[in-house]
Amino acid sequence: MDKLVLPIHKLCIEGTKVNLILLSLLPLCFLGCNQQAAKKDTTPPNVIFIFPDQFRNFSLGIWSEPGYDEFIPGDPDPVSTPALNQLASESVVFSNAVSNFPLCSPYRAMMLSGMYPNSNGVNANCRKDRDVSLRTDAECMSDVFSKAGYAVSYFGKAHYLKNDPVFNKEGTYVGTTDKPGGYYINDYDTYVPPGPDRHGIDYFVQMIKDDHFNPIVYSSDPKVVAGKKDGEQYLPHRFSAEFEAEKIMDYLDNTHGQRNPEQPFFMIWSLNPPHNPWTEESTKMEYFDQYTENGEVKLDGLLKRENAEDTVGDYAPYYFANVSAVDHYIGQVMDKLETLGLSENTIIVFSSDHGEMLGSHGKEGKLVLENESLNIPFMIKWGKKLTHRVEDLVLSVPDVLPTLVSLAGFDELIPSEVQGQNHSNVILGENSHSDDENYALIMNYDSRGLYSKSHTFVVKAKGGVIQEKYCYDNQNDPYQLHKVPFDELPKALQDRLKSRLQRLLKETNDSWYVEKVGDGFLEYS
Repeated sequence: MDKLVLPIHKLCIEGTKVNLILLSLLPLCFLGCNQQAAKKDTTPPNVIFIFPDQFRNFSLGIWSEPGYDEFIPGDPDPVSTPALNQLASESVVFSNAVSNFPLCSPYRAMMLSGMYPNSNGVNANCRKDRDVSLRTDAECMSDVFSKAGYAVSYFGKAHYLKNDPVFNKEGTYVGTTDKPGGYYINDYDTYVPPGPDRHGIDYFVQMIKDDHFNPIVYSSDPKVVAGKKDGEQYLPHRFSAEFEAEKIMDYLDNTHGQRNPEQPFFMIWSLNPPHNPWTEESTKMEYFDQYTENGEVKLDGLLKRENAEDTVGDYAPYYFANVSAVDHYIGQVMDKLETLGLSENTIIVFSSDHGEMLGSHGKEGKLVLENESLNIPFMIKWGKKLTHRVEDLVLSVPDVLPTLVSLAGFDELIPSEVQGQNHSNVILGENSHSDDENYALIMNYDSRGLYSKSHTFVVKAKGGVIQEKYCYDNQNDPYQLHKVPFDELPKALQDRLKSRLQRLLKETNDSWYVEKVGDGFLEYS
């Protein structure tokens, strides 16, 4: 390569001789370029997994754009989400992602562990009157990325740990129920102390309490909590999503050495809004007026789904305002990634822990096995490595761990206990999905069933005895207005649904399989 810096008069020779010299150098140039490209291609990607609480798929604004309405059953919500629409336009967007157990703690445990509830230890919401907690010995997604050499961070709501009264009356973690301990900090969520229950997370900013302007904060970084130590309670009195976005952007900027810039980073961001309460005091009201007509709320223009009842879904403008607020702060973080040149080699996932009924079927909240509760957004962007499309694969929550670990290039590190499926080849466009992959096991406290693009099959039981079994035809009845009794289904469909449910209950070691719930109808042998 030194010949390229010869004095100019040495190059003033016959053109053919110069051409031969240059041609002889071309292989070296290409070799160097290819080596640099190969090195770039093998650089581990950063990963950011973002999931607001109770953000239903129908509230993702992209479904209201031309050409997208065909991918979801029924009408979407008239919500403004410009940042997420932009992210979706550069992502593989899943139309049939499912929260298998549509509730906060079971989702988080499934997402982190890649296992279903009876295997990961969380078969209910964690709260102070329940002995429910993510297994300390479970090898979680954050453990895996830590083992792979990543800087691992968590921002926001955790809600996967048993709630014990191990705080003093000031809310400081003391680790014992003996005095000065003996106090709870919240009925549901609790602080996750340093140690194995953080599952490989080395930078921790935890937000507790369903009060968007009055969260409780604990952090491993004293600068986040006004100089307090890890385990000392801090009250920022700010909108939680705004506070989290600010700390995430500081982390990305590495303002005070929060991470090793030589390491790739794996980040989870769990926002609390648009989770209830849906009140003026807990809503970012600057986003509220767009859901009114000259200041007047008209629910018939907001509740577009035919199965929604105005008298139940009257909180829609507060819910939508917090959806738009979440969109704004996610947009700030996306802009920061672009500014820092990190966007191209960062796998960005947006999803949610479960949906929200918003008056559909006369219900609010979640934990029901109907589309508004089950169907969650899921999109994944990775620079130029993924081409935008809408994917109809039914994606289950335990699939997240093996899929993201595989995309990042660490298939060998997927824990052996993982029960989810690796769909990285489908996301990369290398394989199409099979018919078997288009069914998901769904559940709540008293029911088990299947979700597919075409049908939702539900079996309800009490005291181990089946009380009801029915099916929705999701194609011909998109608002699920008509329960079809199981016995009235065509025999071939009965056999298919029943056999797949039996198989999934067994494969996931579900409590119904272990306890033989509904034995006689379900053939566990």
